[in-house]
Amino acid sequence: MSMSSAIPTAGTSPARRLSLAGVLRLRRPSEIWFKPALSSVAAVAPPNLLLLALGRLDLAMYTMAGSLCALYAHNRPYAARARTLAWVVLGMLGGVAVALVTASLTRNAVVLVTVGALLAAVQKALCDATRVGPPGNVVLTFISSAALFVPQTLGQVPGHLALAAAAGAWAWLVGMAPAPVRPHGPERRATAQALNAAAAYAVASRGTGEGGTGGGGTGQGDAHPAARAAGYAAVQAAWQTLLALPATGARATTRHALERLVVRAEVALAAPADTDPERLRAWAHALRGGGRIPRTGDAPADTDELLGVDAELAARPAPLWQRLGPLTPIAVRTALGCALAGYASLALGIGRPYWALVTAAALYQANVTLTWSRAVQRVVGNLAGVLLFAAIAPLAHLGQALLVLCCLALNFGAEALITRNYWLGSVCVTPMALLVTEFAGYQAPGDLMTERAVDTLVGALVGFLAAVVVTNRRAGNRVEQAVTAADRARERAARLLAEPAPAPGALEAARRGLAAALTDLRATAEGAAGEWWGRALPQERVVLAEQAGHRTLAEAVRRQATRPDRGASTRTEDVRP
Repeated sequence: MSMSSAIPTAGTSPARRLSLAGVLRLRRPSEIWFKPALSSVAAVAPPNLLLLALGRLDLAMYTMAGSLCALYAHNRPYAARARTLAWVVLGMLGGVAVALVTASLTRNAVVLVTVGALLAAVQKALCDATRVGPPGNVVLTFISSAALFVPQTLGQVPGHLALAAAAGAWAWLVGMAPAPVRPHGPERRATAQALNAAAAYAVASRGTGEGGTGGGGTGQGDAHPAARAAGYAAVQAAWQTLLALPATGARATTRHALERLVVRAEVALAAPADTDPERLRAWAHALRGGGRIPRTGDAPADTDELLGVDAELAARPAPLWQRLGPLTPIAVRTALGCALAGYASLALGIGRPYWALVTAAALYQANVTLTWSRAVQRVVGNLAGVLLFAAIAPLAHLGQALLVLCCLALNFGAEALITRNYWLGSVCVTPMALLVTEFAGYQAPGDLMTERAVDTLVGALVGFLAAVVVTNRRAGNRVEQAVTAADRARERAARLLAEPAPAPGALEAARRGLAAALTDLRATAEGAAGEWWGRALPQERVVLAEQAGHRTLAEAVRRQATRPDRGASTRTEDVRP
């Protein structure tokens, strides 16, 4: 398959993109699937059990608002995780505060739905712009939307916010708890994933006899664009993780050791035919646990490579307002879809329109095609979850203690399964949400099941229609910009390659900049290809830019390969977690 075939043509009909193939397929679980699952239980259990002992389970909604913040930032180094979790807790408190104050001032359901839709749009835009996730905006929207429909008085708001803040502080502690035991775990995992992804691409390229340094596996007949894109995405994720670490001090020593391994993953992606996949996998395996970090045996070249990292550190990220601009169509879709879903639920006489609102909010992905896939997953998972609720409700109704324990078990199951596929996690999320509504008192299971099923269908249908109606015509412009950025990055690297002796670190910084630009180009092109009604994409320019860019990356690898003392070693540095 040529690379160009990875991008659907502009003439592909929407009907052909409404495919069900692979939408429900299960993936391999996340390497750390158990950590968010255990963290969720550890964050939710103590507040709920304390409220159970006090006979005030009706307040559990507020403590769960804070507890669910423990789901975030598990892939970030602990210093960055501390900041991210703090912002998530503050964002959660802000959304809950707006919801509770609104609920205390009005009981007009239309107003409540409108406020909920606007909050959902803001949460979606901010989470996407700051890349807070998974689980992104969905949990925050679920919390704030549910709070809108709980009767309040202004006098109760401070106490309820205090409960949420206390649970949020506990969630922060739960999220940071592994730091003393394995302080370098997140960055070691990110590096290992980059090495494994590069090894997978090297194996795939060899299977078709492609990928030599002469072309870097980027020729017109590259049969594995998906594997290569996954490799570069993993490498970029590893760089983002490592660049979040301190540049000086004890942690910097570990960071520099891991940076050398990520550089080797980049080299492997650029020249897969000259790569030993088993050596990459051996390095990745050695990063598990708390053993020493493998050495690459490339010390002379590493000096320039790490100087290149320092140059990259000097580059500041784009301001938040610039990152929010391209997300405007997604935010408008979210606001419109959530509002219309809530209004439709109200028109049907259902008492919990926030279920339809949250369903719509959960659908919106990078483009309409991905939104369709998420809609199918949401409907299947929620309807299966309703059936699961019917099976466990009799047990949960035997006592409030069993009700709490069932919720904790479902909480664990949701986080453990959702990395396999979104719909599978929803099978546990749905009955958990239904049981939470019964903390203030048992309700008729039949009514709950009917309302949840109807709200799911209404939210998915109306939410998806909003995604179709609100077009993202600027997607094509962003592809043009991404192509231009990739071309400029390639030209910069090519100029340095033409020099007999580039400045120390300059070539490495240029190579990483080119890799980042190509990764962004691939993501932008794929996102735009999933939009409907847009203008034709510059597919030929995308393919040519990728081919030329990867050839330049391979040339940079050849330049490095001529440096003296570049060997292959599996020795380890005396750097421990």
